[in-house]
Amino acid sequence: MIGALKALSTTLKTLLRRPVTVQYPQRHLPLQPRYMGFPGLIWDAKVGESACTGCMACARVCPTECIVVTMKDNPLFKEGRSPRRKIVDQYELDIANCILCSLCVEVCNFDAIVMTDVHELAAPARSQFLIDRETLHHWGTDYVQRMRARGIEPTTGAPPWERPGYKRPQASASRQAGTSPEGGEAEPAAAPKEG
Repeated sequence: MIGALKALSTTLKTLLRRPVTVQYPQRHLPLQPRYMGFPGLIWDAKVGESACTGCMACARVCPTECIVVTMKDNPLFKEGRSPRRKIVDQYELDIANCILCSLCVEVCNFDAIVMTDVHELAAPARSQFLIDRETLHHWGTDYVQRMRARGIEPTTGAPPWERPGYKRPQASASRQAGTSPEGGEAEPAAAPKEG
């Protein structure tokens, strides 16, 4: 009898609680700032062109080979308006094969790729999962603007010490004193190069 009353009280407590289930298609939970969706390309508004030079480093490192990149000579460089000799001509991302590993972001020498929060995509045909350069620029530009409006600088492939607002971690007391915690001589800490 006591067991039945305990079970009934547990059921009543659950009945009185607010539901934790979100009715997904109608309601969306807010995404965290570090959420990683599909990659997007950065647009250089100062020059009016893509930050991507088409160097194909991202295509070479991609484990699923879902990136196709070609480059061309940059006409703005010949006019003296751009620092980039080459510019991206074609950039296609097959999001059906993309595993969101962010290796393309890390390997990009020009910080031209950012992991956006675009993630809810569906299509009736696989051919519609091939995303072109213009759409990738839209994703990247829109994401960067929204993050900066929230006071968050989007993470690109730049090392941490080259990112805005980086603060070097403080060394522990034993490192500052030059001794290890065991009492011996501590090895010098390798500090990252500052740009």
